[in-house]
Amino acid sequence: MSATVRKSNIGFGIVFLNIGLFLFVLGMGMYIPAIVDAYADNADWQIFAVCASFVSFLGGLLFFSNKANYKSMSIKQGFLITTSTWVAIPLFGSLPFMFSDLNLSFTDAFFEAMSGVTTTGSTVITGLDDLPPGILLWRSLLQWFGGVGIIAMGVAIMPVLKVGGMQLFRVEAFDVSTNFIPRSARLAALLSILYLGLTLICAVVLWIAGMSAFDAACHAFTTLSTGGFSTSDNSVGHFDSALIDYALAFFMLIGSMPFILYLKLLAGHPLNLFKDTQVRGFFLVLFMIIAPLSIWLYITSDYGIFQSIRYSLFNVVSVITGTGFVSTDYTSWGKLSVYVFFFVMFIGGCSGSTSCGIKIFRFQIMYLSIKAHMKQWIWPRGIFLAKYNNQNISENISSSVFIFIFLFALSLLLITFALTLVGLDFATAISGAGTALSNVGPGIGSIIGPSGTFQTLPDTAKWILTFAMLLGRLEIFSVLVLLSPVFWSR
Repeated sequence: MSATVRKSNIGFGIVFLNIGLFLFVLGMGMYIPAIVDAYADNADWQIFAVCASFVSFLGGLLFFSNKANYKSMSIKQGFLITTSTWVAIPLFGSLPFMFSDLNLSFTDAFFEAMSGVTTTGSTVITGLDDLPPGILLWRSLLQWFGGVGIIAMGVAIMPVLKVGGMQLFRVEAFDVSTNFIPRSARLAALLSILYLGLTLICAVVLWIAGMSAFDAACHAFTTLSTGGFSTSDNSVGHFDSALIDYALAFFMLIGSMPFILYLKLLAGHPLNLFKDTQVRGFFLVLFMIIAPLSIWLYITSDYGIFQSIRYSLFNVVSVITGTGFVSTDYTSWGKLSVYVFFFVMFIGGCSGSTSCGIKIFRFQIMYLSIKAHMKQWIWPRGIFLAKYNNQNISENISSSVFIFIFLFALSLLLITFALTLVGLDFATAISGAGTALSNVGPGIGSIIGPSGTFQTLPDTAKWILTFAMLLGRLEIFSVLVLLSPVFWSR
């Protein structure tokens, strides 16, 4: 074996093509807040217009200069496209934050943009109630763009890259070996149209429920994407409406379920959604958390039974889906609620959704694999096959899941340790690491809790958390693999 490592001929053309496409869409999206600010007679419209022209021009240049007859994509290119795109989008998406009247530093602007694109929802901006409409809309649009990108990534890229057991959800239309672009274009278009349609429905429902048209649009963008950016410092608690809470909870749940199943539902197969093992498991977990928490809140607080159910349901759904909306400061409910919400933030929703976290299917795979192994120990001569959605769980899938959970736990410990080194107390450090890795938004404690922001954290801590958001959103391994010399070798 040669002692020297030969450089890999990855073929960066398709990587730049994809980055260019996303940047072009991002740049065109910047024209929307420019128009809104111009209508509101806010001078920031010029900043948005200039940034939009620059980003869309650069994106178009990258796309068309690398446009060729690409019909295949290698595994290495898949990894590189995934990570580089999710770095490029917040990098250019941060421009309006830096050059507008907000005048954020590059650290704060990049943190805010990364939080938006990864649909985390952590923020360094205060005084949201008094901000011009363009900035508020741009924050929401970043999360909406991130949401549709995450759906495409979860359906197309991650199953092919076999990251964390995602190969279990491989869709035949997305086959990187041959005819990748032609075969995937139709399905990607259908998913995008479905995502847009659900967002429009959500906006109308929120407007009917009592929000202004602008607030309804912004919250629809951040609800379907399970992002959590709001137009008020008090988040959804600003509206203090049970009807709005239940409407948002419903659409957060919609965003956290597999979008492929919605296409099957529209194609005349509605039972597929309710037969899906992952969906059934997700709702079972929700019930097992919300029911006892509602009873406990009713017993230990001044809330009535319906208020207890409302607040428990909304905030549990918000945290478990990784949305991060807050209707009330749930950390003030007592120590039990703090522990519950801390562990809930790691669960996540379903694969193929805009949700985040470890995700339900991995807990199910882990349980079924352990159960099968225990039976094998008890009855050595027996043959026990773990099944998931009527598919056999191979050793490859189960080992991928266990490796992912190990890497998630290890990353949580290392990021927590790094945050304590820059001066954060342990509660802030571990909840900050957890909420960033799980892409939830609010942490625990007075600084970054439901009633706080990340503004006062040191810049070093913000960069650590920014990396953690990227790490969690891209399923950890997709980022770590690029740090390995083996990846860049032949």
